[in-house]
Amino acid sequence: MPLRLSSLFLRTLREDPVDADVDSHKLLVRAGYIRRAAPGIYTWLPLGLAVLRRVEGIVREEMNAIGAQEVHFPALLPREPYETTNRWTEYGENLFRLQDRKGADYLLAPTHEEMFTLLVKDMYSSYKDLPVSLYQIQTKYRDEARPRAGLLRGREFIMKDSYSFDVDDAGLDESYAKHRAAYVRIFERLGLPVVAVAATSGAMGGSRSEEFMHPSLVGEDTFVRTAGGFAANVEAVTTVAPEPLDYSQAPAAQVHRTPSSPTIDTLVERSNELHPRESEPWTAADTLKNVVLSVTLPDGTKQLVAVGVPGDREIDLKRVEAGIGTALGQGGELEVAAASEEQLRAVPQLVKGYIGPGLSTDEPLLGEKSATGIPFFVDPRVVPGTSWITGANLAESHVYGLVAERDFTWDGTLEACAVREGDAAPDGSGPLEIARGIEMGHVFQLGRKYAESLGLKVLDSNGKLVTVTMGSYGIGVTRALAAIAEHYHDDKGLVWPRNISPADVHVVATGKGAEILEAAEEIVAELESAGITVVFDDRPKVSPGVKFRDAELLGVPTVLVVGRGLQDGVLELKDRGTGTSRDIQRDDVVGEITAEVRGDAPGVGR
Repeated sequence: MPLRLSSLFLRTLREDPVDADVDSHKLLVRAGYIRRAAPGIYTWLPLGLAVLRRVEGIVREEMNAIGAQEVHFPALLPREPYETTNRWTEYGENLFRLQDRKGADYLLAPTHEEMFTLLVKDMYSSYKDLPVSLYQIQTKYRDEARPRAGLLRGREFIMKDSYSFDVDDAGLDESYAKHRAAYVRIFERLGLPVVAVAATSGAMGGSRSEEFMHPSLVGEDTFVRTAGGFAANVEAVTTVAPEPLDYSQAPAAQVHRTPSSPTIDTLVERSNELHPRESEPWTAADTLKNVVLSVTLPDGTKQLVAVGVPGDREIDLKRVEAGIGTALGQGGELEVAAASEEQLRAVPQLVKGYIGPGLSTDEPLLGEKSATGIPFFVDPRVVPGTSWITGANLAESHVYGLVAERDFTWDGTLEACAVREGDAAPDGSGPLEIARGIEMGHVFQLGRKYAESLGLKVLDSNGKLVTVTMGSYGIGVTRALAAIAEHYHDDKGLVWPRNISPADVHVVATGKGAEILEAAEEIVAELESAGITVVFDDRPKVSPGVKFRDAELLGVPTVLVVGRGLQDGVLELKDRGTGTSRDIQRDDVVGEITAEVRGDAPGVGR
């Protein structure tokens, strides 16, 4: 049946919603596809559901094509499986937690690794049962602190998540390759340009990990790429470290007074004023900035860490979060923030503005690791033999010529600095270009992390128990719809790609005579009989101008106008994307529209 605007549950808006700051959010609300229910939570209206089902259909077809089988888990889950894998704690405040009337703990699932693992454990016990890939299209929940951009980052959203189960790593490689290829096909069919970038696994764990990024200025993620083919999320970029230097002839370090120089800028100014270098002026790159951070451990306690980075670089907390868990032996991503004034005051050795690598003695220089219990990490650019100006752990004083390895040591290296345009790619493919993007999908080789935690083992061909190896593969379905709306629109409204549009053609009946509406009704019936889906603007007493504006706002790729030309047997066929139009004969309408839908027509609705 056609979607009749005279009865369709729809209200279009002329003004942007006040809480919307990106085009997809504005237009999906204005065009009546979604309505806000609460921050980060949206109600789907009939047109929105029609598009959503088409997106889901493409995802489902490609997953079925690689032999994956669909299941469906509840969104409300018990605490115990997530406690076993420690993610009840690791997810922190992002997890929606609740209790039933008996006081038992539950959560609204942000992801379902545990449940998939337990399901396979419950049903399969032999290598003969594997490999198997299972997937679902399900609602997920994350308590985002700042839900924004409509469907691009919400608290409730729909994902396709799938999991592969194999006996060995070779099988996992094959399953991963199949899913990756399926993702490429899905995004091609959705009309979304994506870049596959190397990524970190974060709280998911595992080894190989890639994100599918849709380049977009409104994207919250930053990724890098080179002309030589390298691409990675900034959290996954590794620094090209310089070679160690011979420091056998380096002069001894000296402590100098540097009054009123608690920042890198003031330190450089004071150094050139009070302690100038003969060869060239000091710059921020000559300084070592030591930043104290507060890390929230999985049990909720706070751990201070210090990070030494070149003074001309900025700290990127996301990059720190991606690596600090591993550096501290905790695993996964941990929440990181700047240390508070209270935390700094609790460690007397920390002289704010003049913090140096030495934290364990009353001496200004340190030859050993910190005895305060504060781990000290350095940026990979801090290699043995490099010489620095840095804090002396004395008020109003800095150390000059402090040589790495000779004068101070560290607990490990940490990718802590923000990646900059022009930095060298780790694979040698050239300078990095920085871009913004929307993360559309993420694929992981989970390995045996969850199978080991939950005891998923099968008998191998020799009758021995082996731990199953897993892959995890996610696509944000509602996010994909929003990204498509963000990519395909103009200043008049949405411009849907044909294969996910809520209908094939938008029929607009214009004119005051009853014969116009009657002819439009006949045409709609003929189109529907031919398998063409229709949005039909049959509203009486609505001006042609309003109808045309709504057609532009709704974004169906082909618009058929039944109006004044009907008396001459002529209809107008408009291309929503290009704004071009052409006349067609009334008797040819089904054939013309069918050609549009198939993509055979010469220039309208393509």
